[in-house]
Amino acid sequence: MAGRSQRRAATAGHRHRAPSPRPGRAGDARPTPSPGSAPPHEHPDTSSARSGAEAAGREAIGRGAEADCAVYVDGRRLPGERHHAEALAAARRAGGFVWLGLHEPDLTEMTEVAATFGLHELAVEDAVKARQRPKLERFGEVSFLALRTARYCEHTELTETSEVVETGQVMLFVGPHFVISVRHGDVCRLDPVRAEVEARPERLRHGPWAVVHAITDRVVDLYLEVADRMADDLEVLETDVLAPPSRPSASDRRGAGGIQRIYQMKRELVEFKRAVLPLQRPLLALVGHAGIEPRDARGAGDGDAVPAEIRRYLQDVQDHLSRTVEQVNTYDDLLNSILQARLAQVTVDQNNDMRKIAAWAAVIAVWTAIAGVYGMNFTHMPELGTRYGYPVVLAAMLGISLALYRWFRRNGWL
Repeated sequence: MAGRSQRRAATAGHRHRAPSPRPGRAGDARPTPSPGSAPPHEHPDTSSARSGAEAAGREAIGRGAEADCAVYVDGRRLPGERHHAEALAAARRAGGFVWLGLHEPDLTEMTEVAATFGLHELAVEDAVKARQRPKLERFGEVSFLALRTARYCEHTELTETSEVVETGQVMLFVGPHFVISVRHGDVCRLDPVRAEVEARPERLRHGPWAVVHAITDRVVDLYLEVADRMADDLEVLETDVLAPPSRPSASDRRGAGGIQRIYQMKRELVEFKRAVLPLQRPLLALVGHAGIEPRDARGAGDGDAVPAEIRRYLQDVQDHLSRTVEQVNTYDDLLNSILQARLAQVTVDQNNDMRKIAAWAAVIAVWTAIAGVYGMNFTHMPELGTRYGYPVVLAAMLGISLALYRWFRRNGWL
């Protein structure tokens, strides 16, 4: 809480700093310089140097995390590179929109971007912190959509420490003339998405929400890929656990090997579920389901701003997400069944071990009982004085033991 409050104070201080006085304003003592001339008492070279430094500083602010910044008018990307403030002004003049891509920006960079585009400070903090739950929020005319990305991690063998799913974050700010994508991690790179959507100008003509559809479609496609690859891991796990090798290791005999692998897979599945399941409600809101979408003070919702054509494409994304949700729930049930089967298998193995121990204890008890009786050293005991008493007793103990062994063997105890 302390860190969050400090960041808010820093953001507020940055936003409410006093503006520097401009030449010619009432109350200024110095005269208004003519256009293109240097201020009084300042050498022209010094003025040029200062202007160049200010321009360089303005370009540096917010550019450190920028992956790409482009203006789109009538579905086409305008040539040239622009600072995000210049790009927004150009988009408003031309009736287009800006797509600003950021990669892991810090608070200073996001604060500068927020001042230009009018972003809410709470959404800015969420964009900087990452690790947000998928959600859709509305701040005036700006919508904030948080997505969790997922990627399958290649591995040769599923072990107790294998990483199966890697997750990241993509957050989108959508306004009338802009869309800002904030990416954390390298799970879902947006360069291919930008190239793909730029190849379809007829889709980009629908505005910023066309970019939102392209990104959400890419994220959900990665979900489907992860789900399909996890199905292969579950098949291998089920085969290994329910059909153990003929010579299992010590950990497998104790049941620890298979159970630990199952729990590791469940942990990875839980990580995947945290990305997939919460996204259902935001997507339902975007396609315009009544009672789900967040609305502002005027009663306007995100579904109202999404063009009808893009809404149909988002409905297709929602269908793919529903398929992934069904797969994840099926995998969860399957893992629970595999775990219960493995625990039952371990219990059966332990019972078999106890039966073997009891059988051998019965065999040894014969020798212990007879030797205990004749080891009491009483003077008058039968067969103590016979010549062949000792070999006869040994033969009797061995015969009884063999009979017990064959009986236990025949009944599956040994």
